[in-house]
Amino acid sequence: MKKNNLIYILILSTVLLSCKTTELTTKKINNHLPKNYALNTDSTSAKVLKWRELIFDKHLISIIDTALINNFDLKIALQKIEISRAGIKFTKGIRLPEVGASASAGQRKFGEYTMDGVGNYDTKFSTNINNKQQIPNPLPDYYVGFQASWEIDLWGKLKNKKKTAAAKFIASQYGKDLIITNLVAEISTSYFELLALDNEIKILENNIILQQDALDIVTIQKQTGKANELAVELMRAQLLNSKTILVDVKQQLIECESKLNFLCGGYPKAIVRDSSFNSESIISSINTGIPSDILINRADIRQAEMELKAANADVKSAKAAFYPTFNINAFLGLQSFNTLLLLETPASLAYNALGGLATPLLNRRRLKADLMSTKAEQMQAYINYEKNVVNGFMEVYNSLNNIKNTKEMYDTKLEEVTILKQSISTSSELFKAGRANYMEIILAQKNALQSQIELINYKKRQNISIVNLYRSLGGGWK
Repeated sequence: MKKNNLIYILILSTVLLSCKTTELTTKKINNHLPKNYALNTDSTSAKVLKWRELIFDKHLISIIDTALINNFDLKIALQKIEISRAGIKFTKGIRLPEVGASASAGQRKFGEYTMDGVGNYDTKFSTNINNKQQIPNPLPDYYVGFQASWEIDLWGKLKNKKKTAAAKFIASQYGKDLIITNLVAEISTSYFELLALDNEIKILENNIILQQDALDIVTIQKQTGKANELAVELMRAQLLNSKTILVDVKQQLIECESKLNFLCGGYPKAIVRDSSFNSESIISSINTGIPSDILINRADIRQAEMELKAANADVKSAKAAFYPTFNINAFLGLQSFNTLLLLETPASLAYNALGGLATPLLNRRRLKADLMSTKAEQMQAYINYEKNVVNGFMEVYNSLNNIKNTKEMYDTKLEEVTILKQSISTSSELFKAGRANYMEIILAQKNALQSQIELINYKKRQNISIVNLYRSLGGGWK
């Protein structure tokens, strides 16, 4: 009786000692966001448009469709999903017994001056049951049967491992959605940059023609004594500068086309497009809804949310590792020292079942280090979630301001371009009449060229701002 009491005390002490670990904390998601954006007082939720409802340009749609099939990053993301799916399969039956078939053969020799040797001495020369149970020395051992092991999940360690795998799998899917969102935005941005470069080239080529005409006029006037060599040199220098800029812009166009082809998973080639900025390529306005919508629509926030849930489950699993584990091991099969007798049942039938309770007592530094590491990863996941939420709000806020201010800049610049285009004709007429000097022609052409290029870039920024707002709201992956 005293012996049994001692065993009970030992088991109780083991359990109590195992439970003496750091207090478990689980980070909860904080979804607090401002009620609205500074420039938007809309208090109703808005559904994010599908990207095909955002874009009207058929060439851009075709490029995006190609990229969604061939993009390298997207292919890698799909493989990451497969890796996470493998984790799901691995943990699917983690709480169930593991059963396997086995076959083994071995041989053991007893020392004559050992307990086994002395105990089996009499049976070495005697026989029993029709000479079938004679024990030889050395002793062969043949076994065919099944083995099973089962860890009883008393504290939820295995359950939380399943939760971790499930959360990581969902996070990997949101990771793929995030790549799609960024891919649609990046391709659209590069496409509008390409259109802007096309128009810059047209503007430069037109201005080069005007500058060449002005140079020819000044050259003729120099020959007649109405202009000097300085005017010719300055006109020629301006023409050469424009030609240099034209070559630089053409190189930028080549690089932009190459980038688009790379995003589509292909080698450099010409991109089919409508280079006119006058055509409607993208929707003009987007309903932003309320800030809390981004918690549902943005793939990066949903991914960070799942990563935090996985980290919480990891902490619980690491905590449960300090508690006692209860394992059951068993085997059932046919066992004999003679292969001819192996199939004789029930004589050769053998089985065993053993249940054990085990807990770490000494040298638990590995478990403590693992718990410390998982808690740090949990805090990192929590901070990352908050970072994505704040960043999402900031991106929408900046995009709204950018759209508003870029429209104002474009309208103002359009008036400036109209005036400066007229100034080129005016200065040329005045120069021919001797009422303006060559410097005024150079200045008029320079200002007109610069303002036209700036107008094209403002138009590009308008389109890109809408794309960025759409991406910031979480559009593109649905």
